[in-house]
Amino acid sequence: MSDPATTPAAPTEPTTPSATPAAAEAPVAAEAPAAGEAPAAGEAPAADAEKPAAAGDSKTTDIVAGQGGVMTDEVGVVTGDLTLRSELTAGNVVVRVQYKDADEWYAVTGAKAVLKDPADLEAVHAIAVGILNRPEG
Repeated sequence: MSDPATTPAAPTEPTTPSATPAAAEAPVAAEAPAAGEAPAAGEAPAADAEKPAAAGDSKTTDIVAGQGGVMTDEVGVVTGDLTLRSELTAGNVVVRVQYKDADEWYAVTGAKAVLKDPADLEAVHAIAVGILNRPEG
């Protein structure tokens, strides 16, 4: 009798592991929407063709230029209330500036670099803000 009790327990255990992989497949499906965020990023490069960077690939901060302003490649020095944006595209970061609420963006002279890790964008942006934001002059 002890053998039959062991035998039913064995079939119950294989049934439970079968349910466990099915349950494991459900979390994988739950992870697939999380991975759906990656395809959203995959869609972002298509948007990158239209825009310089996707929303997740840029950081923006309002600043006030210090004495002497901010030198740009396109128009020279810009001064006053500005918006600073650090954009990451294909591993390259470019810091741009615009007059607050204007449409045109200008590349900050000398503010281009290659980033090996996209996570470094935030640090690069913080440094640019720290250097260029001088509200007290």
